[in-house]
Amino acid sequence: MEFLLWILAVILVVAGIVAIVRKQLLWGIVLIIVGLLVGPGGVSIFT
Repeated sequence: MEFLLWILAVILVVAGIVAIVRKQLLWGIVLIIVGLLVGPGGVSIFT
């Protein structure tokens, strides 16, 4: 389960960076923050 959360966090952060590059700053910041919260290194919402 932790591995899946890690993959999900990476996908969210990458999607956030892509959104920022595409000039969608607010959506990109939200995706990055959610990715950091979901990841095993962050404050996981599932634990």
